[in-house]
Amino acid sequence: MARHTGLSQTAVVRIWRAFGLQPHRVENFKFSTDPQLVEKVRDIVGLYLNPPERAIVLCVDEKSQVQALNRTQPILPLAPGVPARQSHDYERHGVTSLFAALDVATGITIASCYRWHRHQAFLRFLNDIDTNLPAGFDVHLVMDNYGTHKVTKVQAWLARHPRYHVHFTPTSGSWLNLVERLFAEVTERCVRRGSHTAIRALETAMLEDL
Repeated sequence: MARHTGLSQTAVVRIWRAFGLQPHRVENFKFSTDPQLVEKVRDIVGLYLNPPERAIVLCVDEKSQVQALNRTQPILPLAPGVPARQSHDYERHGVTSLFAALDVATGITIASCYRWHRHQAFLRFLNDIDTNLPAGFDVHLVMDNYGTHKVTKVQAWLARHPRYHVHFTPTSGSWLNLVERLFAEVTERCVRRGSHTAIRALETAMLEDL
């Protein structure tokens, strides 16, 4: 930029600092094209702020294809002025999928791990949810538009369990689902900062962290 404008490098840096410019950084954004965006946002936020009487609001989703990575060298712990360090190289030991349902009111989480990511696994997880919830309450499920959530067998399961009510997030609006925040924490603590020699070790670490 200094060569292009004829200014000195010092002047360019001074201008960047004065106006808070950081040209080396870039961030992504995405617009939702859902024609019912406003209605869906109001519906889901309304559930969070003012849930119906005698109802449980669950944020449900799955974190798929989580890799069990074993670092080739032991992770070095942090020290004064030195961050924790891990080797760039790793060995792969398979993948798993974490399914979680976050109770908005209490923060309690129902979670399971499955080695596959198809509608059969989602049906098993719905049964896990139903087993763990008390009777006599309606259940409102906040979910995204992933195809697994909309297959015929899942719709049939919901029809057989009329106390369940589904609220889909807007297209490209899965950030409305509070369980995504939980997945971000698990990713940071267990996946990126972890070293796992087997799938079972990764699954145990993630489930214990919830």
